[in-house]
Amino acid sequence: MEAFQFSQVNTVNSALEAVRSQTETKFVAGGTTLIDLMKLNVETPKRVVDINSLPLSQIESTADGGLKIGAMVRNSDLAHDPTVQGRYPVLSEALLSGASPQLRNMATTGGNLLQRTRCYYFRDTAYPCNKREPGSGCPAIDGFNRIHAILGTSDHCIATHPSDMAVAMMALEAVVHIQGANGERSVALNDFYLLPGSTPHRENVLVSGDLITYVILPPVANGARAHYLKLRDRASYEFALASAAVVVSLSGNRIQRARIALGGVGTKPWRSIEAEHALEGREANEHNFRAAAEAALKGAKPRHDNAFKVELAKRCLTRALTNVTQSA
Repeated sequence: MEAFQFSQVNTVNSALEAVRSQTETKFVAGGTTLIDLMKLNVETPKRVVDINSLPLSQIESTADGGLKIGAMVRNSDLAHDPTVQGRYPVLSEALLSGASPQLRNMATTGGNLLQRTRCYYFRDTAYPCNKREPGSGCPAIDGFNRIHAILGTSDHCIATHPSDMAVAMMALEAVVHIQGANGERSVALNDFYLLPGSTPHRENVLVSGDLITYVILPPVANGARAHYLKLRDRASYEFALASAAVVVSLSGNRIQRARIALGGVGTKPWRSIEAEHALEGREANEHNFRAAAEAALKGAKPRHDNAFKVELAKRCLTRALTNVTQSA
């Protein structure tokens, strides 16, 4: 780890001022990603600003029946919040399937949205990586790529986004609120993340000096059912090989509305509009679930070690839809 300056702030304005006054500055909250990467010299900020004292740790209902989640809300607190468990169970399930209790006690909502890939080559500075050094190459493409993405990839990067929480939030159509040098703005989560294309070092729409302040979850339709299913190599403390977050509304046995997101298979938390269209207006049965899964994975581009993910993701989505539509 390289030497760095450390400071603490207790207001959003002072946090933004700290970033404006010096380049190569990083915010640290729970530190569950940043500190790991600093130890590996993948991240080498000259200054680290502690934002743990910012007043952004509240979970509040909105006037329209939605939910406002402060960026500093810890993953454990969010997962166990009664409103989240009652109205947004898919989010609670996703959070509790990730990491370990110790990490969930530290990790924050904003930090979780920004966590970096688990790509072996990204985390080992002995290898080139287009995320670390644009134009240096992507050894994962022809290397060992079992955990890598099959959706949203490019010739420059096939790294997988690791978050469980963000997959659930994608299915819930979350909106991210950001404050920066140019004021405040809000961005739908599906637009917040960027595909790698030829610029994989740009993972989201944040620019220097931006700070996530809170996330809004819109109201869930009355009677909507939701579920998060995660498939992995072991039962705990493991990243997804494939996961599915599904939110559906039924009229009898017919699906009126569906929101589908996949994890473990995309370069970003992957919302599948194709799967949603394949489901809406159709009966809730295995044939239609499988058709939706086929639509979701139609554009997959597997590599030699991760081709199994195509069928795994299809089965994951099919099972998640079966589970949620058969629930009482």
